[in-house]
Amino acid sequence: MSEQMIVLGGGVIGLTTAVVLAESGRQVRVWSRDPVGETTSAVAGALWWPYRIEPAGRVGDWALASLRVYEELAADPGRTGVRLVEGLQSGLTLSELGPWAAGVAGLRESPDGVRARIPLIDMPVHLAWLRARLEAAGGTVEIRELDGLPDAPVVVNCTGLGARTLVPDPGVRPVRGQLVVVENPGISEWYTSVDHSSSDTTYFFPQPYGLLLGGTAQDDDWDLAPDPRVAEGIVARCARVRPEIAGARVLAHRVGLRPVRDAGVRIEAETTASGGLLVHNYGHGGAGVTVAWGCAREAAALAASRTPLR
Repeated sequence: MSEQMIVLGGGVIGLTTAVVLAESGRQVRVWSRDPVGETTSAVAGALWWPYRIEPAGRVGDWALASLRVYEELAADPGRTGVRLVEGLQSGLTLSELGPWAAGVAGLRESPDGVRARIPLIDMPVHLAWLRARLEAAGGTVEIRELDGLPDAPVVVNCTGLGARTLVPDPGVRPVRGQLVVVENPGISEWYTSVDHSSSDTTYFFPQPYGLLLGGTAQDDDWDLAPDPRVAEGIVARCARVRPEIAGARVLAHRVGLRPVRDAGVRIEAETTASGGLLVHNYGHGGAGVTVAWGCAREAAALAASRTPLR
């Protein structure tokens, strides 16, 4: 039998990495501080798009590898949570995008920005589907509170913001995002407009559970409590784009902390003091969903390099 692998983190990065490992024939246990449906990933807006993530030279390959997977998963949206939805990135031109843009079918300029039909993911559904897929491959998910990295033969660290204290890696820090869920007044396309000089952003995503409005990008803010004044500002900004949003009934408020790493995503392996293998896969900022499969495959290859199949 192969050595058991422990994947730390039950968000989209941890679960996707665990799925890749389990489906390659490895024995995998996911240890998560929170239930899968209560992780940071569960509150993500989850539009496929490279946002607040470095290093730019590697993000494109990870993102396009993930895009190919999501395009396939979109054939069964009710089960996987993945749909292909048309929308607008306002105020952008194709020349401002990286080389990865050439790999996105149908990406095109319009008078208002860049339009595309790309994956929009219902994260609660998708996370549940990832867990079920992991369990079908023989993996397990366990709720565990960690006070340090476990001493095991193979550990894959996908703890996101938790890596700040767990590794420790002080270069990992939160970028707070607040969102508002309202009843959808009939909007079928997504919209984003990002001002990188401001902590305020404007976007709305039509999800099966309602219209998700955003948002904020507040550096080094750990507050998980929704701010009513911020929520009012989010609704007002979105309503300036689509006035019918102003009268939509509010269903819920959400806050998530994006795990940004100053040095960019960390995917690398190291040998522990006891001779074990520790693989890191964290620091995905605001684009964990966008790069999940590409990063998972790279991290899984490092983890599997020294473990035989069952």
